[in-house]
Amino acid sequence: MAPSSDDRRAALQRGHDAESFVARHLQAQGWSVRDANWRGVGGELDLVVERDGSLRFVEVKGRNPGEDALEAITAGKRRKLIRTAEAWLLARAADCTEMAFTVAVVTFHADGWQVELLDDAFDG
Repeated sequence: MAPSSDDRRAALQRGHDAESFVARHLQAQGWSVRDANWRGVGGELDLVVERDGSLRFVEVKGRNPGEDALEAITAGKRRKLIRTAEAWLLARAADCTEMAFTVAVVTFHADGWQVELLDDAFDG
């Protein structure tokens, strides 16, 4: 059975809430949010953050306990994220010494949410 429009709306809202949760988490670690939900070249960057000349393109994935968040980031999704990040760099003329892709996995526990950051997520 296909999810109802209410289920889709709730999932979309939970995704936006997860992105805000990750943004606050990163800001508490000293990162500045340069952009959120930036759209370009057929894709979207959930978060672009910067700290001390380091730039991170952050893909946020929310999951229930026991679900694998990384399986949702296919080779095609990685290519799209890379193209979109390249477009962001051209549009923003960013000056940075280092950049990487980070996957932020938000696990939705009944007693609170947990975030795990997987830096350089597309390497290897």
